Amino acid sequence: MSGPTVIDLFCGAGGLSEGMRQAGFKVLAGNDIDLHAGATFASTHPEARFLPGSIFELSAQDFLEATGLKKFELDVLAGGPPCQGYSVYNHQRGMHDERSHLFKEYLRIVEGLMPKWLVMENVTGIMSAGEGEAFQAVLAGIRSLGYNVEAQILRAEEYGVPQERRRVVFIGNRVGAPIVWPEKTHGQDLKAFTTIRDALYDLPVLANGEDKGISKYRIPASSAYQIELRQGSRKVHNHSASKLGAINLERMKHIPQGGSWRDVPFELLPAGMKRAKRSDHTKRYGRMKWESQSCTVLTKCDIHWGAYIHPEQDRSITVREAARLQSFPDWFHFSGPRTEQFVQVGNAVPPLLGKCIGKAILTAEASSEGHPERQVAMG
Repeated sequence: MSGPTVIDLFCGAGGLSEGMRQAGFKVLAGNDIDLHAGATFASTHPEARFLPGSIFELSAQDFLEATGLKKFELDVLAGGPPCQGYSVYNHQRGMHDERSHLFKEYLRIVEGLMPKWLVMENVTGIMSAGEGEAFQAVLAGIRSLGYNVEAQILRAEEYGVPQERRRVVFIGNRVGAPIVWPEKTHGQDLKAFTTIRDALYDLPVLANGEDKGISKYRIPASSAYQIELRQGSRKVHNHSASKLGAINLERMKHIPQGGSWRDVPFELLPAGMKRAKRSDHTKRYGRMKWESQSCTVLTKCDIHWGAYIHPEQDRSITVREAARLQSFPDWFHFSGPRTEQFVQVGNAVPPLLGKCIGKAILTAEASSEGHPERQVAMG
């Protein structure tokens, strides 16, 4: 089997596996309970097997049979167990949430496959949920299987993603190689951060509620980021605007770039926000600013919850715009109803971040070659 291999658990639409593929890995299989996400993964990863259903109902043997691998042969097992139980956006978060224990299923598959490397991604809330119980349990569980593991908070914007996004990434291996973290590429003394203008400016203009179907680009690519994401695509897919009500259209007229609910006349605010302090809900009814990065792309780009108003057009951003902000290439088309497409985009690891993680693993592998004493015989 040529090239390093990866299996993606809780794969969703396949953001992490797409990044690993861009880094040089061969994606062999993915699993997710979400069938809309699974349809997207299957169509965008034709070389891989998609195993549908709950991870509770799958065994490591299922993945071995699907891929033709034997235990110990897989290079990387990647995955991001559903994280809503830890999310700062979930105010009832904690270890009592059953989704907080899905990482144990991830570890069960790790034990059955014994990949050389593992990559696990989660929200930063995992570090504080249950007073850090979940975070420590993940580290202890991985180490109990014989892996050296480290965890870091990675900021997507420091790797070229035009979005403020913080995620905890666990990287581990059982082959004695060093843990290498991707080097930051953007920020102070590095490349300038990728902006919303870099990401979205070439996409077709839409009115509130408008759907032009599959359409042409508005202008030629005007940034290196657009050039990269447009490779392999000649048309724009998944680009239709949700229809907002008249009251929201009236509110948006008052919001400048970089503005928010504070710019909306008091009498036009929702009842609940009339009682809000000026320091509260800083991103609500926010209009994006061309020269900045977006706020975190969530599973529902609702203007009531974040800065999801287009910089110039009086509408909320589209699935394609959210995907651009997540660094998905334009040929990567999302399946299912629009609400489900937003879920797929918001849940994903930005492919560009996944690519950097994949390259870091390959760098670590290369640095350990020629040092056989580092290779731990595990079967």
